[in-house]
Amino acid sequence: MSGCADPGGSVGAFLCQAGQVLRAAGLDAPRLEARRLLSHAMGCTEEALLRDARAPVPAAAVAAFGAMLARRAAREPLALILGRAGFWTLDLEVSAATLVPRADSEAVVEAALAAFTDLNAVHRVLDLGTGTGALLLAILSECPRAFGVGVDLAPAAAALAARNAATNGLAGRAAFLAGRWAESLAGRFDLVLSNPPYIPGAEIARLMPEVARHEPRLALDGGADGLDAYRAIVAALPALLAPGGRAVLEIGQGQRDAVEALARDQGLVALGARADLGGIERALVFAA
Repeated sequence: MSGCADPGGSVGAFLCQAGQVLRAAGLDAPRLEARRLLSHAMGCTEEALLRDARAPVPAAAVAAFGAMLARRAAREPLALILGRAGFWTLDLEVSAATLVPRADSEAVVEAALAAFTDLNAVHRVLDLGTGTGALLLAILSECPRAFGVGVDLAPAAAALAARNAATNGLAGRAAFLAGRWAESLAGRFDLVLSNPPYIPGAEIARLMPEVARHEPRLALDGGADGLDAYRAIVAALPALLAPGGRAVLEIGQGQRDAVEALARDQGLVALGARADLGGIERALVFAA
């Protein structure tokens, strides 16, 4: 508790101690994360937590908070510890079976919505490698007449995405199945989405610990050059896209030229890119 002005078992003392622990672990926002963990352990909002720094932390919350703090100090993603993550306007369950949804991926949603002048004309949507269902469910929340199909190689991910559809009021407009890309599908779609694995396999160990140690390698490893998933996806797109349909693919930094070249080889037309909030080209749009 060195450096903490508020002694004892109060909210302020726990936040101070936790902030020191998380700062020592190398986190950028230790006090903010400490508040999120303690409010979760106490079952209250962060606003309620901060109303009285001298309030005692209930004994039942102390052990839970300590366990969560240790996990975060070991660089387990905060969202996995809390079991939830926000994306677009959605509240999503997350698990070790999926990537944690990232704000960067909202560029895919933005690009997809901008690709249509009338969102009521979007009727069939496909999400390849759906994970939590984040991309598909965000689109369904904006396209009132659309029905979506999400596919993931991991059965646990497909099941989690189905739960997220239910908790966000979209269960009647979405179906999820386990499979490899589009191998088990027939029919055509107005919109195809994907955030595939695109990290070259040899680079995964050098990623930040939250990713390298705790997120599923299946959702990260794009093969030797990071492009294996794109080869499979763009090869399937000509048969998947309905007339006037669009595909929107998330990419890693610097991958635009390579992915567009793969798409051209399949007769696809590149319609542009959209950057994420950091200015990195993150979403590519294609037409058949």
